[in-house]
Amino acid sequence: MSFLSYESSQNMLDLLSVNASRYEKVPLSEALGRVLFEDMVAEYNDPQFPTASMDGYAICHEDMALGELVVLGDNPAGHDEVRTIKEGECIKTFTGSMMPSGSDTLIQIENVTFEDDKITINEEVPKGNAVRPVGEGYRAGDILIKKGTKIGFAEIGVLAGLNCVMVKVSLKPRVAVIATGSEILDLGQNAQNPAQIRSSNNYTLAALFEQAGAEVIQLGTAPDNKEELMQTFQNALSCADILVSTGGVSVGDYDFVKDIVPHLGAEVVYKGVAIKPGRHIMLAKKEQKFIVALPGFAYSSTVTAILYALPLVAKMLGKAQPYKMVAAKLQEDFKKRSPFTEFTACNVVIEDGEYFVNFEGKKVGSSAILTNMLHNPALMVAGEEDSFLEAGTYVNVILLGEF
Repeated sequence: MSFLSYESSQNMLDLLSVNASRYEKVPLSEALGRVLFEDMVAEYNDPQFPTASMDGYAICHEDMALGELVVLGDNPAGHDEVRTIKEGECIKTFTGSMMPSGSDTLIQIENVTFEDDKITINEEVPKGNAVRPVGEGYRAGDILIKKGTKIGFAEIGVLAGLNCVMVKVSLKPRVAVIATGSEILDLGQNAQNPAQIRSSNNYTLAALFEQAGAEVIQLGTAPDNKEELMQTFQNALSCADILVSTGGVSVGDYDFVKDIVPHLGAEVVYKGVAIKPGRHIMLAKKEQKFIVALPGFAYSSTVTAILYALPLVAKMLGKAQPYKMVAAKLQEDFKKRSPFTEFTACNVVIEDGEYFVNFEGKKVGSSAILTNMLHNPALMVAGEEDSFLEAGTYVNVILLGEF
């Protein structure tokens, strides 16, 4: 069986057309973790007028040479200050207050002595001290948050500052997840014989897709029954944008998924990619819906879901990238075990601003070792042409902490 190269498979994935035009408006209080559907553009300068950044006295800088100034009164935050400071005068002004007309500097309280409605200047300050200029935060017309940004705490704060009561966010793509195989048991099921194994795939992938911003339809597990699987897949495609299955894509007698997909009327984009783990992956499309059929081993299904399902989720959300990839330096030698592009669980450390890779605590074995994905791992990419990589070699690494 011939396999498509990893690079070709990713290029074909990039070229797939998806429906990325769906959105909804949600209250700002419910926007955390959602993906912004449109650029957020500032309508006004921030601040719109020179603003005090400390408590003190608003003065004209030239008047500091007088040594003593008359205090006209207070200017609290939120007050519409209309007085104009003249020579020898000042106004007590508080943090966040508009600077009075005629002033260009704020001298902080601790630099003066107040007595009999006058201040004596004990320590001078430079011109413009403690004054936020117009547009210090941003200017009208600035793009403050780009479309496709996942909304975090800082974005919430900026959106609140822009008075965004309702936020336009991308509609969450619906991803149906099912683990296939007569040997697997769902949560709570009792084993009938020691050959049965507990399914983790559907829960692992559901959590992965939710973390990436999708809405998940959990279909649990299904036995290797062609008719039942066909009906389950049809039902899933009727309500989901993406159907992700694990198991049944290899070359065994009971691997039915690879046969079912074409019978659903789906066009197979490709079947088989030269990667380790997961070379029997299948990607298919039916109208605007997608089927991503993954291998059954836990580590293998997780890695291939990251590589082939997350990009579809990201495209539907309007995100520029499904994950972050960085260049990192190997801290130890690495020997590739296959002629394919390999994705190896690793540890990433940052020293003096540079990424480094090691494999401490990571087990070498089959594609079933899901525990290799614990403890904040990353995926090191070794290309088809690579075989033995010496310590100090730079490699590409997919970071898994944030999707």
